Amino acid sequence: MHKNNRLIKSSTKILKSKYHLKKKEKEIKKQDEIFEILKRGRYAVISMCRANEPYIVTMNYGFDENQKCLYFHCAKQGLKTDFIRNNPSVCCSVIEDRGYCHGKCDHSYRSVVFLGIMYEVENIKEKKHGLDVLLNHLEKNPDPIKKKILKDKTCYEGVNILRLDIKEITGKKNIVP
Repeated sequence: MHKNNRLIKSSTKILKSKYHLKKKEKEIKKQDEIFEILKRGRYAVISMCRANEPYIVTMNYGFDENQKCLYFHCAKQGLKTDFIRNNPSVCCSVIEDRGYCHGKCDHSYRSVVFLGIMYEVENIKEKKHGLDVLLNHLEKNPDPIKKKILKDKTCYEGVNILRLDIKEITGKKNIVP
């Protein structure tokens, strides 16, 4: 099982992907714009693989810009955790869908694709941080939810928090007027 129980501190920029876009004019080159997509997004599509068997799942997330990672929560046992424990390397996508453009045979969007390592968080301090990031990212008013579900230390023991450390990232956009 691949686990990492530290709260990462990263001051480095996220590495651009070794892959390149064929249409350079659609590439998002500024990290600020890539982070804006991650901040505005609410769910990520995560691709995994174990023993040549693919699996894909959609999960909501919280983006921690300072740590350059995403936090998720899920059940402690299940298919996705089986895949992650077997192979923590994942590929993800977050899409800002701006809609199909009728009469133009085109679609307006911004998206990011990133590679990273998914860790199960066991450290209570980081679990608290991860849930805080997740709720602050998803909820307009997170305080009532936090008071309701995060009553004491035992609530953190029953939840599985995942952290995805981003290693490589690319952004692409097609903005149709």
